[in-house]
Amino acid sequence: MSNKIVNLNGKEVGQGLCPYLIAEVSANHNGSFDSAKKLLKLAKENGANAVKLQTYKADTITLNSDSKEFRIDEGPWAGQTLYELYDKAHTPWDWHKPLFKYAEDIGITIFSSPFDETAVELLESLDTPFYKIASFEAVDIPLIECVASTNKPVIISTGMADKDEIGEAVEVLRQRGSGEIILLHCISAYPAPSDEYNLETLHDLSNSFSLPVGLSDHTIDNIASIVSVSYGACVIEKHFTLDKNAGGPDDFFSLEPSDLKSLSEDLINTWKAIGKVNYGLSSSERGNIKFRKSLYFIKDMKMGEKITKEHIKSVRPGYGIKPKYFNSLIGKEVKTDITAFSAVEKAQIKWS
Repeated sequence: MSNKIVNLNGKEVGQGLCPYLIAEVSANHNGSFDSAKKLLKLAKENGANAVKLQTYKADTITLNSDSKEFRIDEGPWAGQTLYELYDKAHTPWDWHKPLFKYAEDIGITIFSSPFDETAVELLESLDTPFYKIASFEAVDIPLIECVASTNKPVIISTGMADKDEIGEAVEVLRQRGSGEIILLHCISAYPAPSDEYNLETLHDLSNSFSLPVGLSDHTIDNIASIVSVSYGACVIEKHFTLDKNAGGPDDFFSLEPSDLKSLSEDLINTWKAIGKVNYGLSSSERGNIKFRKSLYFIKDMKMGEKITKEHIKSVRPGYGIKPKYFNSLIGKEVKTDITAFSAVEKAQIKWS
């Protein structure tokens, strides 16, 4: 796994560090600026490190065509044209500045996924701290070149991209940008089945590109996100909504505030549980070590008497010498009188 650390708006992110949690606002404001602000506030209150917007207009991401190629025939958005979907789902550009200011006021990082060069220009005017390349844009090399030119950290989702395509995007960012890159393993389905996530890919992704990795998780629950931490995921991104039954384009597969809080807590606890290699006594064990087995005398003995199997026994608690000395004690003389039910101590034994 990569040991590279990336700085995301003043917070170090990388292998071995506490996972960085991104709440993806996407279209879940459902056209309400007040809902957008509320999402930012609740993301902050429920453990997210950052919130992410999507910066596009219907005209910058697709064409206003009703032809077959532009119609969605299946899935959760079936029956709409791409233009209709994106026109309904986009975050108005005049919301960006006040949302960036509000995020600063409440103390949560805000950034966005741009979908064309004009979106990059807008986000640069707002001094976004870093960028996200969405899975569908991972093959848009001109866009990636534009983002790289800002010399800011970049997170890339890799849904649908094969290894060569990922490598091409990474190479562009390394040659033309800051080189601060995080790759998010992703399945670009909405929602995505957990059994298609193949979290083992995280190890290969990190080893292949020597970069920190994370998970863009479109599953309904939090299991994939939590488990991914044990595979080295240092960034977790989940869609976030006020109400998953609100009927918006992305609401149904997004986390509500209580779900986000649970995920935040579970990610921290999972990271702590993974910890580091340690065979020493933990602080919580110290009080229990006395309950391990040790050797005790089970009969009274006189000084000089030789120990037999009938004199000692391996029992709890652990105040005597370790049970491994049991056979070594047979035939040895005791140097003092012994009282039954007392712990065997090395100083009581004539060893030679």
